[in-house]
Amino acid sequence: MDENDLSGTIIGFGMRVHTALGPGLLESAYEECLYYELKKRFNVGKQVPLPLIYEEVKLDCVYRLDLIVENKVIIEVESVESIHPIHSVQLLTYLKLTNCKLSLILNFNVLHLKEGIKRVANKL
Repeated sequence: MDENDLSGTIIGFGMRVHTALGPGLLESAYEECLYYELKKRFNVGKQVPLPLIYEEVKLDCVYRLDLIVENKVIIEVESVESIHPIHSVQLLTYLKLTNCKLSLILNFNVLHLKEGIKRVANKL
């Protein structure tokens, strides 16, 4: 399954979680439920350490990916009033560090999840 097909499936599971829980909960609740749904079908990592290498120095556990599906799509789970440009910039950096092509920001603090989805692509 390529990144685009995978992202559509991820969004579907996100909508399932959002329909069941509604808005207003902590990010960790949505992340855990989405992880549960995705883990039934895919290889999923949760809170995966993302080391940073600067020159010859490797800094371990500086960042953590909320979720990564099939080592192809990074998911940033949010529960905020609105998605800001810095969220997209952060995901673009994660994409560059992992050599992945696609990430999704899923903001669950909205009435309808489709209003809280942002795709960020890495143009390798």
